[in-house]
Amino acid sequence: MTLAEDIAIVAFAQTPSYRSYPDTEPSLIMGLVNQILEETKLDRHQIDFTIAGSSDYLSGSPFSFIANVDGFGAWPPVYESHVEMDGAWALFEAFVRLQMGDIDIALVAGSGKSSPGTPREIFPLQTDPYVHAPLGLDPVSVAALQACALIHAGKATERDFAEVVSRSRRDGLSNPYAQVAKDVSVETLLKEPYYASPLREHDLPPISDGASVMLIARAKRARELCEKPVWIRGVDHRIESHHLGLRDLTDSPSSRIAARHLGLDAGSLDMAELCVRYSPEEMVLRGALELGENTKINPSGGPLCGHPVMATGLTRVIELARRIRGGEAGRGLAHATSGPALQQNLLCILEGDS
Repeated sequence: MTLAEDIAIVAFAQTPSYRSYPDTEPSLIMGLVNQILEETKLDRHQIDFTIAGSSDYLSGSPFSFIANVDGFGAWPPVYESHVEMDGAWALFEAFVRLQMGDIDIALVAGSGKSSPGTPREIFPLQTDPYVHAPLGLDPVSVAALQACALIHAGKATERDFAEVVSRSRRDGLSNPYAQVAKDVSVETLLKEPYYASPLREHDLPPISDGASVMLIARAKRARELCEKPVWIRGVDHRIESHHLGLRDLTDSPSSRIAARHLGLDAGSLDMAELCVRYSPEEMVLRGALELGENTKINPSGGPLCGHPVMATGLTRVIELARRIRGGEAGRGLAHATSGPALQQNLLCILEGDS
């Protein structure tokens, strides 16, 4: 999209990925909001717009996202919105909202608790009600189908999957927010039994609870609020058919189309935080986005080290922003996904302050 105004990330915070967080979602969010307010010296009433991404499917109760408003500070009344999506899509809405010019600052959040339920039973309820849901076609089974398709097409091997896991878990050792991190060899991983052939348990993300929060602002306010704003140079998202039989699971046309509309030059990227929930997804995304060997992939360890559903995509943006602000990269790509086998994909280009 054409930008009417430069927008920057001025502050961000995230929880660790917990295997089971003992308190509520609002409490996950509240601590992060307080952290951002302290960092920027803002009062709650100075935030013009608040938007959150979460899922009632996970909490098991209707309109549970209303309770999350307490985490932002519901009084005085806040101007807020909600998307039943990952927080990365909340970021997209906030980004577009700021382009309108009548507000300057937006608070974005993503949160989810997967631990109370069984994801393999919950998420099939979101699939096609006539074909996929009656089959109980869960995300793990779909990921295994995608892995099979890659192998049969000669685009990947089980060793390739293990290499993604080995690198990701090793990189997670330096990430204080990671839930699962370990220095383990490819050979050791390949000796593990199948979980859903040809995937092993380590090819899957851990079940996680967690949240991420971000403050974004128009250019003038961004420079007033922080010394090193991280600029959002473009955001785009596309969706593909929910019918797996109508898609080539070895490719991601939606990612490619989003990249084209952003004018993305993969050669200009120092780093990419990809929402690789299952190890085969990295092969698909690398190919669709034409990422070369010079682009560092998931230095945080990615979702294979922690997957708080509804915060995982926004966390990719935060992990990239942190490294750009720290000088590890000048320009990078953050990616979020939703739905089975990379059905919907969002791309966000970030750049450091010149």
